[in-house]
This record gives sequence, structure tokens and C-alpha cells, in this order.
Amino acid sequence: MEAEITLRVDGAPRTVSVDTRTTLLDLLREHLGVIAPKKGCDHGQCGSCTVLLDGRRVTTCLTFAVQHDGSEVITAAGLGGPEDLHPMQQAFIDHDGFQCGYCTPGQICSAVGMLEELEAGYPSHVSFDVAATPVRTPEEIRERMSGNLCRCGAYVNIVAAIEEAAG
Repeated sequence: MEAEITLRVDGAPRTVSVDTRTTLLDLLREHLGVIAPKKGCDHGQCGSCTVLLDGRRVTTCLTFAVQHDGSEVITAAGLGGPEDLHPMQQAFIDHDGFQCGYCTPGQICSAVGMLEELEAGYPSHVSFDVAATPVRTPEEIRERMSGNLCRCGAYVNIVAAIEEAAG
């Protein structure tokens, strides 16, 4: 069964007819040619496919595209371009927050979304008092980014990049 859906992807409206079983990741990569989100594990465990969906970070391999008709999708490529980098993109460059780069788009989107969650006061597993406003610490950042894996092990630089971009 197919359905026609419209998404706003990196600022541009995109209408496409897709099988209702198509994941958002496969829609982006295979139907729309948007290659920033990567297919890593295809099980929601690595975070390489993370984008901002209506402002919230989402692993696109675990969500059906048809569930998000009318939604806005921002990938790492949509955050900023070569001439106008997003502060998080610049911080990743400045702190060598990537090595092979495969996980980097997901890391960047997750970092942007994570900082917005932190600023909104959402507690995490390491929040001392869930009723209090969480404080940005390296421990909070590491916990909130734990769904994004880096096989190269650039975690120290990723945390430093996030701290700089947040500051």
C-alpha cells in the first residue's frame, strides 16, 4: 500500500508517494537523495541516522515516514552550509570531533537536540534531582549523547565540541 506524504526537508517541501512500510531513513536516502543521515545499525542502536524531526532528535531508522506527513526534518546538512556553518558544526571542526566522519551527521543533530532538551529542563538518568533544572556538565552531555556511537572513539573531542557550542 502506498501513501503520498509531504515533508519539509532542510527547508524545502518534498512530496513523495511511498510504501507505508518505508522508514523515514529510507525515504530520505533512497527516495529523496538526502544522504546526511547514515544507515549504521538499522536497529536504533547507533544514532548515525539521527535528525531533528519537528525540533526533536529522532533515530529515523525506527520511524515510518507516513507517521510524519507534514513534519519538518532537519539533517546535519540543513543546519548550515559551507559558507554559513551552524555553531555545532564549527565546534566539531574546531575540536576534531570526528575521525572517519560516518557518525558525525547524527552526532551533530543529536547534540543540537540534546542541548535544546537540556535547556528545556528535561532530566536525564544522571540528573541528581529530576525536579530541578538540570545543569550542563560533561556527565550530562555524555549521558544524553550515549545513544550516538562513534566507532573511532572521538568521544572526548565530541564532548568538548558540544561544550564549546553550548557556551
